[in-house]
Amino acid sequence: MTQPWLAEDGGAGAKRHAPATMRNRDAIAAVLADWLPPAGTVLEVASGSGEHAVHFAAAFPGLSWQPSDPDPAALTSIAAWRAEAGLANVAMPLLLDAAAPEWPVDAADALLCINMVHISPWAATLGLLAGARRILPPGAPLILYGPYVESEVETAPSNLAFDRSLKERNADWGLRDLDAVKAAAAEAGLAFAERRAMPANNLMLLFHRR
Repeated sequence: MTQPWLAEDGGAGAKRHAPATMRNRDAIAAVLADWLPPAGTVLEVASGSGEHAVHFAAAFPGLSWQPSDPDPAALTSIAAWRAEAGLANVAMPLLLDAAAPEWPVDAADALLCINMVHISPWAATLGLLAGARRILPPGAPLILYGPYVESEVETAPSNLAFDRSLKERNADWGLRDLDAVKAAAAEAGLAFAERRAMPANNLMLLFHRR
């Protein structure tokens, strides 16, 4: 498997490029248009290169976008994309580890996490769900995007191969069982609301804070 994001040509190497963002950002934005509130702050956990953050902030000018990531190199990249975009509704990125018991954010109106659940230990998913419970008001959305294993849906061969490659890189990684994610969310006080099939065998999942 290739690296999640790569150094972009040009500049001093601060700004990174994740090829998948160009392929999935418009499809994700179409669903976000249905699921995000019309105004408020969106906390994006595990923002990676920062390309999604600036794209979605431009697409939803009524929302304030708060990117975050645990990786200092990602924070540098996010800041570089933010500076280039010059959007007033994108905040400086925060150092945030989803698994941590405390986050540097007290409140948000929506929480978005793209392609983290399978490329992190299960503790990060549990921390994400607990964090959503802490910072979201009742009824606010937690939105996840990525590949999952579903009990009643045949897993695509490409996803099975991806799962094997992830586990070869790190035994704590891998595609999560959707039923397990739903159960953990329910235990954290989050109600499952909707599943949407996305291109390339991905899903978008909507939960609401109870």
